[in-house]
Amino acid sequence: MIIYRILSTIIFLTILPLYAVVRIIKGKSVAGWKTKLGLFEAPNLGDKVILYHGVSVGEIIALENLIKKTKETFSDYKIAVTTGTPTGQEIAQKKYKDTADFITYFPFDIAPCVKSFLDKINPSIAIIAETEIWPTFAHYCKKRNIPLFIVNGRISDSTFNAYKFIKRFFKQVFANYTEILTQSEEDRQKYMAIGASADKTFAMGNLKFDVKKVEADIQIGKGQNRIIIAGSTHKGEDEIVLDAFVKLKQEFSDIKLLLAPRHLTRLDNVKELVEKTGLAYGFRSQNDTFENKDIILLDTMGELGKMYQICDMAFIGGSFNKTGGHNPLEAVVYDKPVISGPSIHNFKDIYHILTRSSAGKVVKTPQEFTDYLHKLLDNKDFYNQACLDCKYAFMSQQGALDFVIERLKNIL
Repeated sequence: MIIYRILSTIIFLTILPLYAVVRIIKGKSVAGWKTKLGLFEAPNLGDKVILYHGVSVGEIIALENLIKKTKETFSDYKIAVTTGTPTGQEIAQKKYKDTADFITYFPFDIAPCVKSFLDKINPSIAIIAETEIWPTFAHYCKKRNIPLFIVNGRISDSTFNAYKFIKRFFKQVFANYTEILTQSEEDRQKYMAIGASADKTFAMGNLKFDVKKVEADIQIGKGQNRIIIAGSTHKGEDEIVLDAFVKLKQEFSDIKLLLAPRHLTRLDNVKELVEKTGLAYGFRSQNDTFENKDIILLDTMGELGKMYQICDMAFIGGSFNKTGGHNPLEAVVYDKPVISGPSIHNFKDIYHILTRSSAGKVVKTPQEFTDYLHKLLDNKDFYNQACLDCKYAFMSQQGALDFVIERLKNIL
């Protein structure tokens, strides 16, 4: 550990200035670097502070229900939330502005940065989501008697294969952790194989599966029709969805499409694409229904989540570009199978679970997307099994939120 801290500090001081200059020249963000160096002002949070860290978008989203439940359960504690990326910071500022008492960046894993950060935040407990392992931070938490947890922990196969070669190092690092709570038994075994102690490593399930159904009476004229929802579509994806729908409509006359652009500022462009299909279309804001429309544009705010309950299958947008996808569980919670394009890095752990069965499918090309929709529409037994697999996926992950809260009660 001493060698790690010395080498990491030398490398940090040597490379960081050059790296910063390169990023600035290329026009890339260096947002939060001053804060990560420990050079920031924090409010006086007192001596009862719960620190949550999620490096980026996926982890921050995963922590949402846990942070809210923590606020309810431990109401006399302040909550600080940190991220490692600008996009993560943006999401945290939006999601937790009314829940967290302070939102900032996580420090660089260098002794002066970590010590400055801990001096200013003074956490009673630190909880890190998913994959982040910071040896120096863990060392100083242990030195200051700050309980340190990993929650929703996971290790990819490639990372695991690399970490195995330095097991002795990680054994020392994990000795500084209070508990490591993993998404699955498979992840638990991986942590233990690289040095985590069995008596403080537990499988908890996946926090992201703590999604609540939104029951609502939706009058949209479904009747005997089968509805495909294309949710949170981005530029370039509407064409893929509409092309597939037009082709499939020729064989399956009972199918309808609810098209929900992620950003309503694109509505005029999407409307032009829909008009080119020649199919009858309408708008949710005008209370149009599928009784006399083939396509309805969801042009209202905040309704997509509840709409998934009336669909038969769903395409999750942001996945045929570089967005990284959106949350497929909003549909799966209603036992509706989902399809996504290849860009799913914001929710890759969820898709890892869903694609073990037919609950979810990640396709690489528009043609593969069309072919898989055809399979769901044409093969009734396959479709019914896919719906059951959605239910089983949720059952296998239930209880993660309550599990973590009970572990925290032992400390707080």
